[in-house]
Amino acid sequence: MTVNHVAQIADAILYEGYNLYPYRAAALKNQQRWLFGVLCPEPYCARQAGSDDWRMRTECLVRESVQNVVAVNVRFLHLVDQRVFEVVDQTTPAAVPTFRPVASLQVGQDGHYTWQQAVERSVAVTLRLQESAAGQQTFSFPATNETIALNNDRDQLVGQLVRDQQAVQGIVEIAVERCDRETFKVRVTIENQTRLASDECDHREHALLRSLVSTHTILTVEGGEFVSLLDPPDNLRESAEACRNAGTWPVLVGEPGSRKMMLSSPIILPDYPRIAPESLGDLFDGTEIDELLLLRIQTLTDKEKREMAGVDERTRQILERTQTLAPNQVLKLHGTMRPTGEAELSAPPRHDQRIRVLGVEIRPGSRVRLRPRSRADAFDLVLNGMPATVRSIEVDFEDNVYVAVTVDDDPGQDLGCQGKPGHRFFFRSDEIEPIGKNEEGNR
Repeated sequence: MTVNHVAQIADAILYEGYNLYPYRAAALKNQQRWLFGVLCPEPYCARQAGSDDWRMRTECLVRESVQNVVAVNVRFLHLVDQRVFEVVDQTTPAAVPTFRPVASLQVGQDGHYTWQQAVERSVAVTLRLQESAAGQQTFSFPATNETIALNNDRDQLVGQLVRDQQAVQGIVEIAVERCDRETFKVRVTIENQTRLASDECDHREHALLRSLVSTHTILTVEGGEFVSLLDPPDNLRESAEACRNAGTWPVLVGEPGSRKMMLSSPIILPDYPRIAPESLGDLFDGTEIDELLLLRIQTLTDKEKREMAGVDERTRQILERTQTLAPNQVLKLHGTMRPTGEAELSAPPRHDQRIRVLGVEIRPGSRVRLRPRSRADAFDLVLNGMPATVRSIEVDFEDNVYVAVTVDDDPGQDLGCQGKPGHRFFFRSDEIEPIGKNEEGNR
């Protein structure tokens, strides 16, 4: 996995929840965005006493070699409040135009919407690991205001966009403490120190414009290696469990086995997360179910697609990508099976294909009656008492034995014989009863 692949994963975190299907400003689903990694100003958090926080902390372990250097890159989105105005009175060319705010304005083929957008920000800090080392980097991004005139095809002024960005300030601190002769604990603390007026502390929409959104941290080490907090070596397990992470969790990223980079994310990830190679681009939705989202976009009306294209450039690219997909590209998203470990562990071990139940030998072809015990779902109630035919006997990675059956009354049992889902069912040995010869004769 290259640095570019790591950047793709980090960008997916950065824009998670940026825009949600149905990707239109007027859609109710999009009224609550920015759910992950939001660091609001401290005065707002103190006033609300809710779940929003103004501080994020990452703690992880580094095994040193020589001349260890840890580089920290904090990334977040800085929101932009875009408002749309239309001209309501301009009787003569020399008259000063009067504007009124509107939710949207169509100018020729282009739609413009009152909507929040975002600018990427990053703050970098580097620290050499040594006893009681510490470093910090304050940052500030100033307020900006931009007005963009909107002219029609006759070059007449018909409206304007006003794009406001509020100032944000904060600090990134790194602290180091030695755990043992060869291991350091690294702590990265990010704080939003933006000030708010008292009347702005009551409204989250005001606080969001001064927040660090989708905040996450990329850590890189030179001359040493990071330790997985999910699967630490036994001699460092106690130190790993003592790491305290708030609002984020660090995982190893890069090629499996590499220990030079960590991504501390507000979204829970495994070590060495990957972007599926079948994915054709970002969709920003909280689940990223590519096939479903792309098919849903294709069902939008022409009016809805125009609204989608007018949200911003990133959303317009989603629409363009969807409209140019070939059928075989969509088909590739339908499902892919990949091994989850070493090649020899890519499938559960085969059983010897025979077990004894109530003193009777059960093998493929044996007929049984189903007696589900778990009542896991409605199928267990429906299938209770049904006669079935054993197709195979399987064992999972934890050595649990299951009997795979097809139901005799299922008109699609031939699909179950082919291993198709929905027509083949798995039960434990204590959830089946052998059908005796007398019952066979009464079938």
